[in-house]
Amino acid sequence: MRTADGDRVGASPLAHRVDGGIPMGSERMEMRKRQMSAAQETPGSTVGQHGVGNRGSNACCFCWCCCCSCSCLTVRNQEEQRPMRASHELGREDLPTCEESPAPTLEEVSAWAQSFDKLMLTPAGRNAFREFLRTEFSEENMLFWMACEELKKEANKNIIEEKARIIYEDYVSILSPKEVSLDSRVREVINRNMVEPSQHIFDDAQLQIYTLMHRDSYPRFMNSALYKDLLQSLSEKSVEA
Repeated sequence: MRTADGDRVGASPLAHRVDGGIPMGSERMEMRKRQMSAAQETPGSTVGQHGVGNRGSNACCFCWCCCCSCSCLTVRNQEEQRPMRASHELGREDLPTCEESPAPTLEEVSAWAQSFDKLMLTPAGRNAFREFLRTEFSEENMLFWMACEELKKEANKNIIEEKARIIYEDYVSILSPKEVSLDSRVREVINRNMVEPSQHIFDDAQLQIYTLMHRDSYPRFMNSALYKDLLQSLSEKSVEA
């Protein structure tokens, strides 16, 4: 729409995108880049527009992650229609960050080489594998898997809904810098079930990420300096004893 003087007014955001010659795909990538940049510049800022609180710092050497304040419009609209549940509001610090575990034994570390299942069976194994994933910038896979495990333990409907929303925003939303790699079928099922999530809403997605870590990251972990150095250190201590 133009005024009598020829000035353009009332142009929609979509019109600006078209006039500017920027395709939708490029705009989405630019949005994600700005998100990641903002997260790095203001790590202590409040996250989430739904009052989920800040992620507290953690002294554990295995803990590092950033959080995303955005969610897809579908989930956001659902949240706006829900009543406030102040007594059950959860902060992201309530989701798993690191696991306490005793130092692994030589036998335990040796068993990690036998199968991925044995590695993931113990907190020490998961912590070591997570430290390796951090070096490959794929720690979000383990964080997502752990969050799904915690969600399965919940029985309270309100807490399940809150945790499911946080997991969705952090790891499933296409706007999150920690988005995990899921196929379109799994995403569609999750989006449909977010209207009334259960503690098993992410089961298919969790299995998909578990398989990805098994096939892709686990072989490299077994050949990594991190694993070999740990195994050698424990072997030397065993000989000295």
